[in-house]
Amino acid sequence: MVSELAFHLAEKGWDVGVITSRQLYDEPEARLPRRENVRGVTIIRAGSSNFGRHSLIGRAFDYLTFALNAWWHMFAKRNTLFVAMTDPPLTSVLAAFSRTPYINWVQDLFPDVAEALGVRAPGFLRSLRDWSLRRARLNVVIGEQMASRVPRAVVQHNWGTGRHPERSEGPPAEIRGSFASLRMTGSTMDPFVVGYSGNLGRAHDVATMIGAMRLLRDDPRIAFKITGGGARMHEVRRENLPNVRFEPYAPIERLSESLASVDVHLVSLNPRLEGLIVPSKFYGVLAVGRPVIYIGSCDGELARLVSEHRIGYVVEPGEAISLASVIRELAASPEHARTMGEQALALYQERFAAELAFANWERILRDAMM
Repeated sequence: MVSELAFHLAEKGWDVGVITSRQLYDEPEARLPRRENVRGVTIIRAGSSNFGRHSLIGRAFDYLTFALNAWWHMFAKRNTLFVAMTDPPLTSVLAAFSRTPYINWVQDLFPDVAEALGVRAPGFLRSLRDWSLRRARLNVVIGEQMASRVPRAVVQHNWGTGRHPERSEGPPAEIRGSFASLRMTGSTMDPFVVGYSGNLGRAHDVATMIGAMRLLRDDPRIAFKITGGGARMHEVRRENLPNVRFEPYAPIERLSESLASVDVHLVSLNPRLEGLIVPSKFYGVLAVGRPVIYIGSCDGELARLVSEHRIGYVVEPGEAISLASVIRELAASPEHARTMGEQALALYQERFAAELAFANWERILRDAMM
């Protein structure tokens, strides 16, 4: 999201810079250049420790050491309008202490997320966060429910990243052929492929997905493709199910192709995190014209979009039997799945397309600089 917005602004003549980490998302040992210019965007990479995402303590230490170095770079550019992200958490506090004009781009609401997941956070962190939100010129949030928790909030949804292929009626033949290994013995049909893409972590309901995979393990019509990583990916892998295939994170230039390589996507969110997180994979799925099975609260923001616009199904957490039933229904009626995919694409183009988001962001930034 940051990269695409920064490159768009640079192409439009804005003077854009980014302060980020020297690590890669899933490669903490990576050490990228300290400074470079990419497509007109000046990139400054602050150093940090490199424990990675596998340990909460190590991850917290990575965030802390990055924050100290990033704050120094921010303090040196006090006449710049900053857009403070929420990964790492509480970057807004750094912006507030650097005494620069800033707005917050709230992707995840911390420390609320940590507390909802059972991680106790010191009380002063919430006070610091609230202070930094009040001091900001405005706060850009990615959902209506999140806006109700944040002062001076402006809602701007995320969008589907990457270049989106033309709407197709199903995965291309060359991609579908790669699932031949998932055919059941004696079957000559390519399976109906259910996908999950991105991080599979503490915020997601893994048990319901695994339950449905078990129930469908002997159905020759259905296969699962899990693309990405995350703290809970090992729970799926250790099942060693014959109908599940794993792939690493897709590079950004192939993300849309990866999303389009399945027939329907699973999107999951722990109900305790409604209003604190909005899974951004949802927008990428819509952008490639695929239906969504949302595993989460039926009162959640994405659940309402799925139901109101008839772009998929909503399954409550723990309802593995219902999830398996929905998947069987779609596999038996691919035409129905295609219709919902077409409606998903229409919704994306109407409300969540990248060009709409970019235009809104330019207005947001102009207003913040006045």
